[in-house]
Amino acid sequence: MRPLTDDEAKKVFEKVAKYIGDNVRMILERADAPYCFRLHKDRVYYLSESCVRHSINIARGNLITAGTCFGKFTKSGTFRLHITALDHLAQYAKFKMWLKPGAEQSFLYGNHVLKSGLGRITDNTPQYQGIIVYSMSDTPLGFGVASKSTQECRRADPGTIVAFHQADIGEYLRSEDTLT
Repeated sequence: MRPLTDDEAKKVFEKVAKYIGDNVRMILERADAPYCFRLHKDRVYYLSESCVRHSINIARGNLITAGTCFGKFTKSGTFRLHITALDHLAQYAKFKMWLKPGAEQSFLYGNHVLKSGLGRITDNTPQYQGIIVYSMSDTPLGFGVASKSTQECRRADPGTIVAFHQADIGEYLRSEDTLT
């Protein structure tokens, strides 16, 4: 487990900032303890610095995971967020979308969000902005990208896609072998 290089850190922070904006600083500078990002086997983990000190005593080959997996670097070098980062992203999200109860199951099966399933959306959400998707009872369901701005969503037809699916909590069941 090693610290991120400058290039890796830039890619991680750009991706996280797409969903939480300037609140990236709040993720690292928490009141309870300082936290950091570490890389282990192409996966980026978010953990407290005290946990980092404890994990140093474990050999790299024996260490499976430490902290929360935020995402991974693909073979081409791009960073992809994992659903395991949802709890941390949801705390600091700037742009949110709430789904009607009938649309929740469709989203959890990996489908995009249609206008007919949209319950509420944060005001002034720009097009192609990263969003956190919630149920109407404020339970985070996943995250995606807004395909339309807030104003365009209000004028859209019921069958129009308003958010592109990226990850949802249903992945815990669909991809339990590959998530760490």
